[in-house]
Amino acid sequence: MVIKVFLASSSGSTAIKKKQQDVVGFLEALRVEYDPLDIACNEENRMWMRQNVPEEKKPANGIPLPPQIFNEESYCGDYDTFFDAKEDNSVFAFLGLPPPPGSKEAAQADKAHIVTNGNHVEEMNGDLEDTIVPLEERNGDAHVEEEGEVAEGENADDEAMEEETEGDEAPADEEEAVEETDEVTEVTQAHAEEEEQDEADDDREEEDLQSEEEEELRQLEEEEEAEVQEEEEGDLEETQEEEAE
Repeated sequence: MVIKVFLASSSGSTAIKKKQQDVVGFLEALRVEYDPLDIACNEENRMWMRQNVPEEKKPANGIPLPPQIFNEESYCGDYDTFFDAKEDNSVFAFLGLPPPPGSKEAAQADKAHIVTNGNHVEEMNGDLEDTIVPLEERNGDAHVEEEGEVAEGENADDEAMEEETEGDEAPADEEEAVEETDEVTEVTQAHAEEEEQDEADDDREEEDLQSEEEEELRQLEEEEEAEVQEEEEGDLEETQEEEAE
């Protein structure tokens, strides 16, 4: 299985360049072999990528932007879905590859397998229940009663001490909790503002790139029309010359 990563080598968008570097760098760090395919210099790569990205995964204008990732002919996803898989430690599942032994993803898969089957856990619980010996059998009834009386006295003293100290500690704990809540709220708001700004920048850069692509296509069409017109004019001149002769 070959992982294909479609890239734009001459993209003028800083956001797209950064996304491409993130994907390529992470794949190399995981030692995942991949085939980089340039859509800027190869029209076949560009057309293949656009035709094989599923319709439901395409943006509103219908033009998918790089990087786009495939496993052979199967579509894996774009940068956003790749980033989500990286955060969840599920990149190999995203790529359709088996995780290497000893990796975090392999450990998570093993845990999920154990929880799903449940046999191993049930067997362990059954063994523990068989090995538990009642306290009375180990120490005897009399010894248990004495320990119970002592424990009740100690518990009563502990409860009294806790009631006395709870009144003093509660206000301090409440103040610390309020301060921590305020700090978390500020950090969350700042992070949300940064994400909104990044998304706005990405949208503007994507719009610029799409405009550049549309301009390139328009120029190519004009050049083709000009060539066709020149050929027609040349043919007309030759016909006129032949008639004149």
